[in-house]
Amino acid sequence: MGESVLVEKENLLEQANALAETKPEEAEEFYDRVLAVTNESPTDETTKLEEQAINGLMKVLVKLRKAQKLEELSRSLRPVFERIPKAKTAKLVRNLIDSVAEISGTEDLQVSLCKETIEWCRQEKRTFLRQRIESRLAALYLGSKRYTDCMTIINQLLREVKKLDDKAHLLEIQLIESRVYHALRNLPKARAALTSARTTANAIYVPPALQGEIDMQAGIVAAEEKDYKTAYSYFFEAFQGFTSLDDPRAVRNLKYMLLCKIMTQDSQDVTSLLSGQIALKYSGKELDAMKAVAAAHTSRSLLEFEKALSVYEKELSEDLIVHSHLSALYDTLLEQNLLRLIEPFSKVEVSHIAERINLEESVVESKLSQLVLDKKLNGTLDQSAGCLIVFPESDIGKTYDRSLETISHMDSVVDALFEKAAALR
Repeated sequence: MGESVLVEKENLLEQANALAETKPEEAEEFYDRVLAVTNESPTDETTKLEEQAINGLMKVLVKLRKAQKLEELSRSLRPVFERIPKAKTAKLVRNLIDSVAEISGTEDLQVSLCKETIEWCRQEKRTFLRQRIESRLAALYLGSKRYTDCMTIINQLLREVKKLDDKAHLLEIQLIESRVYHALRNLPKARAALTSARTTANAIYVPPALQGEIDMQAGIVAAEEKDYKTAYSYFFEAFQGFTSLDDPRAVRNLKYMLLCKIMTQDSQDVTSLLSGQIALKYSGKELDAMKAVAAAHTSRSLLEFEKALSVYEKELSEDLIVHSHLSALYDTLLEQNLLRLIEPFSKVEVSHIAERINLEESVVESKLSQLVLDKKLNGTLDQSAGCLIVFPESDIGKTYDRSLETISHMDSVVDALFEKAAALR
């Protein structure tokens, strides 16, 4: 009986594998039949065939974009998991969730699948697998900007994993923690979590992909602290790591490298960097967007800058890291253009400046007020007349400074005389 089941499973699996590439719908049916054939006393051979069928079925379902079927598969396979070693079960469960993630638009489904799997792990007392799925759920919450839910899981996981001394998993959790704090704009805690992650990484072997993630996060934190040269070196390390793995995240790091060049006033290096050997094989709208921003920055043209933001809205505005830095760059560029336009005038209408710079009058007036308050512009706004009055630069007399110096010396003299008088008594 057992031998016939083994032969049947082998035949069905062979047919399924043959159809997987050309006829995935038919292959799905054969994989289902492999898993449907049961044996009262399963052997290692039949269990191995079932594992292969599960992996093959997952690939076919991803190709057919059947995310719901993958979720149902995670439930129907639980009897099979009971006779598979725990390590292999954990790998299959994680592969199932990864397979759902490969289908776009399934974020909510991934969250519900993770929650359901976590509950199953609690019932089966599979602690290590539960912790792995919880860290995956935390990453999903981070992606969907549910930061409170994410931190609740992270804090609990950190306490548990530190007790178990699972440094590899701890490293992943600390990296997610750093990303959450960065998203919450809490840079000191983001830096502290990153430092903890790098300390943990020094004690274990870190796979190249994970090392690339660490370097990338270090670059992001350094860029937020305006240390763009250090950020560039981290992004370059991450870029090289991801390039060696043919990881699509290499393009993102290259994009951030170009951003660092622009923020350090080295926009002219962007073209040479993209035409160099390391970046020659990469192209796409993300890099075109950075080239457009670099060209606008080089020519100091706000019009070109706004055009680039409009044409490449998804690549620039929807990337929160790029967007925050480009907002600062836009303010700097606007400030430089305004000061250059105002320079020849002692009194000028705000509407004239707005017309020259091709912006709304309210925007220009607000920026001029900020420049006056920050003492970057010596003047005042006459709102009743709609004019900016620029005061002439005058040499500051040294009388005031010399008077303060004289008073300071007199204070020292009086103190010395007081001490001598006290000594004579």
